[in-house]
Amino acid sequence: MLAHTAPATAPLVPEITLQLATEITPIWQATEAWLAQEGIEPPFWAFAWPGSVAMARLLLDEPGRVRGKRVLDFAAGCGLAAIAAARAGAALVEAAEIDPLAIAATRLNAARNGAAVATLEGDLVGAPCRWDTVLAGDVCYEAPMTNHILPWLRRLAAAGAEVLLADPGRAYLPREGLAPVFRLEVPVTRELEDRDTRPVTLYRLLP
Repeated sequence: MLAHTAPATAPLVPEITLQLATEITPIWQATEAWLAQEGIEPPFWAFAWPGSVAMARLLLDEPGRVRGKRVLDFAAGCGLAAIAAARAGAALVEAAEIDPLAIAATRLNAARNGAAVATLEGDLVGAPCRWDTVLAGDVCYEAPMTNHILPWLRRLAAAGAEVLLADPGRAYLPREGLAPVFRLEVPVTRELEDRDTRPVTLYRLLP
């Protein structure tokens, strides 16, 4: 992980330092052999995706949204939103990921920033609600993923959690049951996206 990343900050979030990929191809090649042998996921954890960037910016600018609350960062990636929640004064922050390397990245990044973030490895979908706020950044990029998680996230909202969904225009975002909260134009790299910026909208998911 350290061999293929370097300390850097995400666009628009200079307050938080992360271990991020400096070049995409080498890190993809480094994990390619693992993909077949060990079931390792692609290194999504090595990049600050636009949904997480917007989520982090919102929480740092409006810390009252999570101050004193129990927060889950679902599909946390590099842990950016979780770290922002901790910096904003959340009482408890948990970051969930199915990829063990993403868990390791989140732990490394949280420690680098002095943020108290607990990690949960595995598929959390279906777990009962024990959070006040659930953060889900950029999770609607595939139909199977969206169909798997959205019913559960709506159940969490029905149970009383505020579920914040950050979407940069992915194809499988649901068309209803969303209340816009915040919008931000996030710079992105053409190595990952097909443009220079992505407009990210944060929604409150309705039950």
